[in-house]
Amino acid sequence: MEPNKVAVAAPPVLCDSKPALLFEEVTVVRGGIPVLDAVRATVPIGSCTAIVGPNGSGKTSLLLALLGELSHQGQISFPGYGGERPRIGYVPQRFTFDRGLPLTVGEFLALGFQTRPLWFGVSPRVQKKAKTMLAQVQAEHLLRRRLGALSGGELQRVLLALALQQEPELLVLDEPAAGVDFQGEYVFCDLLDNLRCSWGFTQLMVSHDLPTVTHHATHVICLNHRVVAEGPPQRVLTPENLSAIFGLHMGMVSLKSMPMAQAGCTAPCCQPQAENTADA
Repeated sequence: MEPNKVAVAAPPVLCDSKPALLFEEVTVVRGGIPVLDAVRATVPIGSCTAIVGPNGSGKTSLLLALLGELSHQGQISFPGYGGERPRIGYVPQRFTFDRGLPLTVGEFLALGFQTRPLWFGVSPRVQKKAKTMLAQVQAEHLLRRRLGALSGGELQRVLLALALQQEPELLVLDEPAAGVDFQGEYVFCDLLDNLRCSWGFTQLMVSHDLPTVTHHATHVICLNHRVVAEGPPQRVLTPENLSAIFGLHMGMVSLKSMPMAQAGCTAPCCQPQAENTADA
């Protein structure tokens, strides 16, 4: 093996003619309120599939139903893996912990490898494996850093390394760039693209960032309690579909849609001087 070159897991054997997973009439009711209403959607195998929708539209609930953490009606099947549930890696939107804990990144990752308590130490074999997983996400330098001292982007990389320990066939991410700065967000998504191509897993992520979705996703599910549209981003992320999901004022500004009489600032400081003089 070349120096500093890290071996990657062999891609799983996939059934290319079948989707990775299917959501069929998936319904979730919480507190008597329907969160998901007969959701039917497909996740193509090997794809980067993004679920987009407004807050409260059921995006995270759909992931939790997939992970078996939320009871639901309907069926979630995995035809692309011979009907068997694939190995799933999960990166949560938020990871809450006591930042004062004297726990290093290496020790945190070791919790997924060894069964003996940490106070007995981390074996060299486990340390090497943790270092290898950090190298996969370009974060090898964080091995001995205290977990509570990490930035948002650094923590996301560590959580991604933890998910990759499962050698996933399906990687599920809930707002993977949450808490990451603008530049770090694109670096993180490029890293995911490279990992997906080299490892061969299918990626399913929830995202609120439409520019990131249009740049990285190969398949999009537009969700607002039920599926509004689904397919390639260039076909699905149309003004009509986005208005149906997010409403008319979704933050996508078009100068052509602005009333001419209100195209400028109406504050007194921006009014023509002649008008201000006349008023005086």
